[in-house]
Amino acid sequence: MLAALDHVQLAAPPGSEDALRAYYVGVLGMTEIPKPPVLAARGGCWFQAGSVQLHLGIERDFRPARKAHPGLRVTAIEAFAARLTAHGAQVVWDDNLPGHRRFYSDDPVGNRLEFLEPLGEDTPVTAGTSRSQH
Repeated sequence: MLAALDHVQLAAPPGSEDALRAYYVGVLGMTEIPKPPVLAARGGCWFQAGSVQLHLGIERDFRPARKAHPGLRVTAIEAFAARLTAHGAQVVWDDNLPGHRRFYSDDPVGNRLEFLEPLGEDTPVTAGTSRSQH
């Protein structure tokens, strides 16, 4: 029986660890967690925020994930999108998931990430960003 999702692994090119740290820690606000020594020798980085873990492993023949992606639940999605935009990340809104606000963005090596927030009674819609426009 499955009990929980432990982590999601994404690939990254050799030598990209500093850019990954800058993005996942500095932009997304995650914490880097240590890899076991035997795995650390392979390169890459692991990050965590609450119970969410993303592992980025080094792949020599790297190609970014364009369709496959983790869906990351956030709070205050408008402010989160503004934070990414302020750091130079492109934010592409999508309104095709009923009951949610969501957008897509790429990490620094081109992996697709989805950010979503369930709509509630108190979820604000800011001026100029109606739910049907994204």
